Amino acid sequence: MENIRERIVSCAGRVWFCAKELLKWLALAMITGVPCGIIGAAFDLAVEHVTELRTEHTAILFLLPVIGLVIVAFYKAAKLEGVSTDDMIDCVKDGKPIRFWLLPVMFISTVLTHLGGGSAGREGAALQMGGTIGWWAGGVLHLNEHERRMAVQCGMAAFFSALFSTPLAATFFAMTIVNVGVVFYAAYIPCFTAAIIAYGVAQLIGVTPTRFAVEAPAFEPAMVVRVVLLALACAVVVHLFCFVLHSAAHGLPKLLPNPWVRAFLGGCVVVVFTLLYGSMRYNGAGVNIIAAAVEQGQALPWDWIVKILLTALTLSSGFKGGEVVPSFFVGATFGCVAAPLLGIPAGFGAALGLAGVFCGASNCVVASLVLAIELFGAQGLWYFAIVCGITYALSGYAGLYHSQLFLTDKLEPEYRMALTMRVIDGLSYQEIAAALPAAWGKKTCRGLRLLSFNCHNKRAHRHPTKSWPTAPVLPPGSARRGRSG
Repeated sequence: MENIRERIVSCAGRVWFCAKELLKWLALAMITGVPCGIIGAAFDLAVEHVTELRTEHTAILFLLPVIGLVIVAFYKAAKLEGVSTDDMIDCVKDGKPIRFWLLPVMFISTVLTHLGGGSAGREGAALQMGGTIGWWAGGVLHLNEHERRMAVQCGMAAFFSALFSTPLAATFFAMTIVNVGVVFYAAYIPCFTAAIIAYGVAQLIGVTPTRFAVEAPAFEPAMVVRVVLLALACAVVVHLFCFVLHSAAHGLPKLLPNPWVRAFLGGCVVVVFTLLYGSMRYNGAGVNIIAAAVEQGQALPWDWIVKILLTALTLSSGFKGGEVVPSFFVGATFGCVAAPLLGIPAGFGAALGLAGVFCGASNCVVASLVLAIELFGAQGLWYFAIVCGITYALSGYAGLYHSQLFLTDKLEPEYRMALTMRVIDGLSYQEIAAALPAAWGKKTCRGLRLLSFNCHNKRAHRHPTKSWPTAPVLPPGSARRGRSG
């Protein structure tokens, strides 16, 4: 009888604990989703308005160099130089604090970039502003460090959902953008709830969902082979895209270390190119070009190349925006041009290219697949799955964000540290134990033992003739779930 009573008390305690946690996550989702929906809708409408204004009054383009100076002044005044989406990822990983001033500064700077005709997207602003809202929402609820990090993911998902009207894709994007290969499923309920709330609020304010009408061909072996070939080409485009972006981000500041000069001259180059080309086709986000490629099968052969170069120049010069929408542009236009050469309908090829390039550049397979379904429908689901799988696998460790951690290898079926990890390569067991809490947060003893074992194996593989000590064996029972370090 006493045993039954203990079980009842234990079950009741567990139910009460789960209820409290659920209420806490719902409160977090509400506090995060509502402001993200409101600010996200305002941001989306503002970008659309300034884009229309620039299209009607083309002379605004000449203000771009001056706008670059204004943006530099904003970031210097707020002491936010160098802050990017990577800082949001670092916040989720390490609890790096986020300054509230990032929200208004990023809002204004991105709107000004689109007003002047800089080649940039919106999601960089979405992730940074959403992460800021989530961080401060976690502070309002007095969440602990780890819960506050998850609040940042909620904000990123909510703001992304408000802008793109894709709540499920936004959820998985926020959950998988930080650590490649491992999904933190505890964040699903708060992230998805916040994304749904933000989506609903944005729709009430007047944000129009982005959807494309695409007709997928029948699933047959010949078409599968063609889609595989297109996916292989998209993987090459991903590498080129990421290489150009990162090269410009590192090379231009070295060439022009003064941020004022860099922003002004970068703006001047964009203006001169636009005048020489005779069209503002590549200024702004280019959503109209994406729509034409997907729905009408129309794109110029050089669209994707020019977009890569101008986006790299715009962002490396100091203008604000994002890389995701440009990846949509690059993927859609490349797919539209390359698909007919392989016997794939141009419009459907554009849709495949959009999903594939985004997947390879973001390293988010599930988010990319869900995004394709939300944007294009589920008619070509199997083809989208093929393209996303191939581009993810063959993109290697390329990506838009330096702060992403590759916790598993893309091709080998084992949990190990990727070669790009900065922390453990060449370190001893003791050094790993010292570095792990700072770089990864507190991990389990099981994870620490696995990391040490894999480090030993990696070093032994590189130097087969050298004698390496065996990985240390932890005491029995130390692999239980718990804190280490």
